[in-house]
Amino acid sequence: MRILLVEDNRPLSEWLALTLHRNKYTVDCVYNGADADHLLLTQQYELVILDMSLPKLDGSEVLKRLRNRHNNVPVLILTANNSVEGSIVGLNAGADDYMAKPFDVNVLEARIRALLRRSNQQRNPILQCGSLSYDSNSLIFSINGVALTLTRREHAVLETLIMKMGKTVSKQALAESLYAMAEDVSQDAIEVYIHRIRKKLEHGDAAIITLRGLGYLLKQHNET
Repeated sequence: MRILLVEDNRPLSEWLALTLHRNKYTVDCVYNGADADHLLLTQQYELVILDMSLPKLDGSEVLKRLRNRHNNVPVLILTANNSVEGSIVGLNAGADDYMAKPFDVNVLEARIRALLRRSNQQRNPILQCGSLSYDSNSLIFSINGVALTLTRREHAVLETLIMKMGKTVSKQALAESLYAMAEDVSQDAIEVYIHRIRKKLEHGDAAIITLRGLGYLLKQHNET
């Protein structure tokens, strides 16, 4: 899952990005509102974490422009401690949730997971595709109760597919969910990850179907 983190406090941004990366998120960091607005015009993200007090273009204006473009990406705003007014402005402008600084990173991560589930119309934290299950809180995939061993990028591919279960996901969308801006996006590598994941799913009844020219679909073997 690819997240845009917009925070002008660089030590906080670097620490938070590292924490999220350890939890298998791909994170792009920018430090002002103008750069955030540009990226939100040109890139696709599953979630935006947006500080409200930013140089060049404040967070409320970034959010206003985003929603005026009919972009419904979930946005979690960060506000100064006890800044009730800031949170109200953000929520009224179209934010989905907010947290006041300083915050507990565990609470932040829980809210991120909830927003991602909601945006993918998944309310239950346990996602199921036949014998394959995914606990979006512990980030563990298992087949018939036996945990799967996945690399970080294999995990990211399978997470994207199960979050969008029943929908076709293009190779480009999978590639964009795996790679940050600083990395080379390799669509060919997606085929390698899909092949590896398929091998690891062989003992269950979940399958990744290739729809030529369209992308990939996660479904049960016996589904029509």
